[in-house]
Amino acid sequence: MNGKGKPEGMRLRLPATSANLGPGFDAVAVALDFALELEAEPAAEFSVVATGRDADRCGHLENNLILETYKSLLRACERPVVPLALRMVNQIPLGMGCGSSAAARLAATGLAVHFGQLGWDAGRILEEAYALEGHPDNVAACWLGGFVAAVCEGKKVHVAQAWPPADWRAIIVLPAQPVPTSQARAVLPPRYSLDDVVANLQAAALLTLAFAEGRGELLRWAMNDRIHQPYRESICPLLPRLLPLVGSHGILGAALSGAGPAVLAIVDHEMNVAAASDAIQRSTANQVEAEVTICRFSQVGASQSIEKKSLP
Repeated sequence: MNGKGKPEGMRLRLPATSANLGPGFDAVAVALDFALELEAEPAAEFSVVATGRDADRCGHLENNLILETYKSLLRACERPVVPLALRMVNQIPLGMGCGSSAAARLAATGLAVHFGQLGWDAGRILEEAYALEGHPDNVAACWLGGFVAAVCEGKKVHVAQAWPPADWRAIIVLPAQPVPTSQARAVLPPRYSLDDVVANLQAAALLTLAFAEGRGELLRWAMNDRIHQPYRESICPLLPRLLPLVGSHGILGAALSGAGPAVLAIVDHEMNVAAASDAIQRSTANQVEAEVTICRFSQVGASQSIEKKSLP
């Protein structure tokens, strides 16, 4: 409440994320420096004004993931559903493997806690958003920032963080069409060989140390995967075209971003970004329509961006 007894509005910035990073299936993710930005105020009725990527879909009142989740949480907690005037600027492509659903569910959870006066702390918000999302990787990276490894114990989420080197850059390569996560999950086999499981465990262990210690030379092997990427190449055609670039043009490693179809490439330094981007564009020219987005890794998560806004 502000001094006049009116409820406060709220601002929130939720970064995009890239999960899995090859072998860390449903276990690791990293935050990126483009985001979903929200500003919400209590209102007489619900409204949404959306700009940026996929503005038409983000601006719908019906089947809006943020609003539907917000309402559901308040009802589950037996709190009044406060109508909101919601303004958003979205930079996260939907359905591309860049954490759009995790950002939306965290946004909804944060809004419900604030306007429903639920009193949840940061850990509870993360755990409730994880319960909604179904896996902790994107949610933890979006909420906390940096590189995260997450493990679940019931509803409890245990997270370790590391900070990617400041010199590293990320290139996100987006195809023209999204792939639903349900479709990306459906192509996975029901069981794996022991050799494949062991190979992924080795690579995932190496991956966490590579990020924690800034060992870029390890990513060439640490981002190898035998659990999900070989099965998703048929629906994510950018991946087989870009993996051969690893080890050249400053590209340290490459992997599907989340379930795909976008691909994340990690470049060792700003000075090599142009060459890496050119090589990526040449590899996809006349074969797969692609958009190249250059960004940094974000050390700031949504939990550090919450700003209460006193209304006039």
